[in-house]
Amino acid sequence: MGKEEGGILRTRLPEENELFGFIEEALGNAWMLVRCSDGKIRKGKIPGRYISKFFVKAGDIVIVRPWQVRKDMVDIVYKYSKAEVNWLKEKGYLKWLEEVPEEEL
Repeated sequence: MGKEEGGILRTRLPEENELFGFIEEALGNAWMLVRCSDGKIRKGKIPGRYISKFFVKAGDIVIVRPWQVRKDMVDIVYKYSKAEVNWLKEKGYLKWLEEVPEEEL
């Protein structure tokens, strides 16, 4: 997760071929319905190597990596903490989420 160094939050941002995501709904068995920052809703899965690293639920902000073969599927590769989400909002990275009702965040 993000680290605070000298009062400045350091966090991970999406790299090439990655997007921000908002977990709409848990579908079960590590599958989620994810609203991506490009406006599309995709089915997402937590890869096995990440299952023990973080727990994801509806309303979480994450980083997703679209599959190469099926563009309607993504891997969930990072989950933001509340402090990181607040930092991302302050810096304007989550403007694409403005249409999501506040009670879901």
